[in-house]
Amino acid sequence: MGKPTVRNMAGGHSGRLIDLARRLGVLRAADLKEYGVPRVYLTRLVADGVLERSSRGVYVLAGAEITENHSLAEACRRVPHGVVCLLSALQFHGLTTQSPFEVWLAIDRKARLPKVDYPPLRVVRFSGPDLVAGVVAHNVEGVAVNVTDPARTVADCFAYRNTVGTDVALEALRDCLRQKRASPDDLYRAAKARRMANVMRPYLEATTA
Repeated sequence: MGKPTVRNMAGGHSGRLIDLARRLGVLRAADLKEYGVPRVYLTRLVADGVLERSSRGVYVLAGAEITENHSLAEACRRVPHGVVCLLSALQFHGLTTQSPFEVWLAIDRKARLPKVDYPPLRVVRFSGPDLVAGVVAHNVEGVAVNVTDPARTVADCFAYRNTVGTDVALEALRDCLRQKRASPDDLYRAAKARRMANVMRPYLEATTA
């Protein structure tokens, strides 16, 4: 007899686990307790070639499409309340030549610091209103990934220019306008919301002159 396939594993713990992997996209071992599935079934399905271990404690269906934003999906499965921001949001929107090896993730100022071994995170903290303004939910590999929109991301980069670099913020601003990902008015509104209007105004005027 050959190895079991997804098709003949319907029902039982194996079937439930496969359904979860399909629905969630990225499956954490920690998710299983909530659904009453023993962790031993993860080992069995990996051995049978039905699931693949993409990182420690994280699994996907074998053959599932892995996108360039896979690390964002993994990060947001592990930290569901997090928001992809700054360099990772720039990369998501195609507004930078940077390739951050960490996932930049914003959490509430009062939230507990996530303990995640993979993917590596660069955590920043925003206050309540700043954590939700200009944030858009995207579906990445079946995972809800919250990402700051292009205008908000550029404003954040100016707010964190001492961390990410003014050159990165300027590159993002120019690319955002050139690619028409946001209008000058959108950028100015985002700048005002992030209290960056005075900082960004000269660059906006020079870029749109």
